[in-house]
Amino acid sequence: MLPASLRYVYKTACAAVLLLIVAVPAATQEPTILRTGEPVTAVLAPGDTLRYTVATEPGYLVRGHVDQRSTNVAVRVVDPSGEAMRRVDLRDRGVEPFQFETDQEGRYGIQVLSLDETGGEFMIRVEVAEPLSDDPAELARQLLSGFAGPDSPGAGVRVWRDGETVFTGTWGMADLTHQIPFRPDTPTNIGSTSKQFTGFAVMLLVERGLVSLDDDVRTHIPELPDFGDPVKVRYLLTHATGYREIYNLLIMAGRRFDEGDHVDRREILQVVQNQPTLQNVPGEEWNYNNTAYGLAALLVERISGQSFTDFMEENVFAPLGMTRSLARPHAASIVPGRSTGYLPDRSGGWRQARDLGGAVGAGAVYASLEDLQRWAENYAAPRVGTPATMEEMVTPFVTTVGDTTTYGLGLMIDEQRGLKRIHHGGADVAHRSMLAMYPEINAGITVQGNSSIFDSGLAFRLAEAFFGEFMEPEEEPAEEPGDQDAADEEATEEGEAEPWAPTAAELAAFTGRFFSEELLAFYDVVLDEEEGALSLRHFRRDDAAMTPGDPDHFTAANIRISFERDRHGRVNAFYMDNMRTRDVRFVRVP
Repeated sequence: MLPASLRYVYKTACAAVLLLIVAVPAATQEPTILRTGEPVTAVLAPGDTLRYTVATEPGYLVRGHVDQRSTNVAVRVVDPSGEAMRRVDLRDRGVEPFQFETDQEGRYGIQVLSLDETGGEFMIRVEVAEPLSDDPAELARQLLSGFAGPDSPGAGVRVWRDGETVFTGTWGMADLTHQIPFRPDTPTNIGSTSKQFTGFAVMLLVERGLVSLDDDVRTHIPELPDFGDPVKVRYLLTHATGYREIYNLLIMAGRRFDEGDHVDRREILQVVQNQPTLQNVPGEEWNYNNTAYGLAALLVERISGQSFTDFMEENVFAPLGMTRSLARPHAASIVPGRSTGYLPDRSGGWRQARDLGGAVGAGAVYASLEDLQRWAENYAAPRVGTPATMEEMVTPFVTTVGDTTTYGLGLMIDEQRGLKRIHHGGADVAHRSMLAMYPEINAGITVQGNSSIFDSGLAFRLAEAFFGEFMEPEEEPAEEPGDQDAADEEATEEGEAEPWAPTAAELAAFTGRFFSEELLAFYDVVLDEEEGALSLRHFRRDDAAMTPGDPDHFTAANIRISFERDRHGRVNAFYMDNMRTRDVRFVRVP
């Protein structure tokens, strides 16, 4: 147990929570104690870190912020064992918010890290430190209250069971410019949660005998290249095509979706047409792919003779009474009453974000909380589509090499504490969404937010609160490894090869300008001789430090870079790989 002087004092009568925070700057000084709601101002030197510890018991919610008055900081939260829980760096000035739940007794760290060359003043304040409620509805209000108010983007939660709405809550603003609140009927961009609608649209055509899941997709879209192995329609919907993933690919080309760069739907075809070869044999490998779902929407249009927007309205939304839903045909199309997406502005506050272009099929559906409940309930008792279609959509795909995936047709299938769960999340530039269904208890939940900082994984946290009685008990934390395990780990570490540490002269061999004919894009690899390190440079992006891995392999900004040498040992090209898009070749320019 902690000394009483370092624990929360919770006074039920006046609902006041006292929070003890000890500030320990680099230079030793007497600890500074902060009470909940009372700000503390400090000056941060360049390169310094100020550490605060929050002494608490399990089951508390802690929320606060750091106001970057004249310095740029990052905020890091660590648990009592020293494990990092989260890092926040949203803005160069203004507010950096933090929020976390405690699951053990001890001191949780809140570290304020300097990111400025000059340092400066900041203010830290803990606004809330309170026990988490046992009531699911009140817990939802607690966890989402950080989005409340006229100055915040919005968020919403909807919970249902057996055809009855259990809980609905909304917070914040759908539109900050016009001060329009986020409501249960607000159409919101659900990002990749849209994929199940595309899968369903294809299945409606299957029901009508107009297409088969085993058709070669080139039967319906003949402009696609013939790579030798046929790509079946089924593989479009199960992420098994081998096609390049369009958004990851275009990021490699320098597109800035956070700055509103547009993608035309025609580029989906162009991406595949420019692709030199498939990334995998069709059907053999699951690899999440927005290109494939864009092509699936195009297939629906080719077969039905309607735009995807019109097909969805006539065949899905209208029959189900989803009056606040729309497949947005273009990132600038009007969606009446919609929520606007927001990104944290680096100079403080918020800025509007443009939706991803070319997202039809892979995303682009706007739907309200209320409409998503109507949609989810159609799985259990289909009014549109057949029971066979619904079963096909939630049946895990088995690859041609026998691997069973956790993906059906636009839906993930797994379990949550022993309870079957069918779900899909979505993230556009500045919207977040999750729809989760629990068919064994005929229940579901959806959450939405119109800012990039909204965590849609909250749906699973709240599902445990609302449906926990139907779930298996939570697993106990794994025990610490015994002496033999530790000895085995030590022996393994001792046997590992020394990491590659190239010299400055060796690094210089990688420098130069490289060009991709596939992307029509240039990168420069540059050497900082003082630092003895390489950077990857593109004129539209900040330089990315290149971290050595195995010989001739580096990582930079979550991209793996593998260099190629000619028969004389000279570096002549490199390949980029970011998991969804692989082996994009850049040739050294003489």
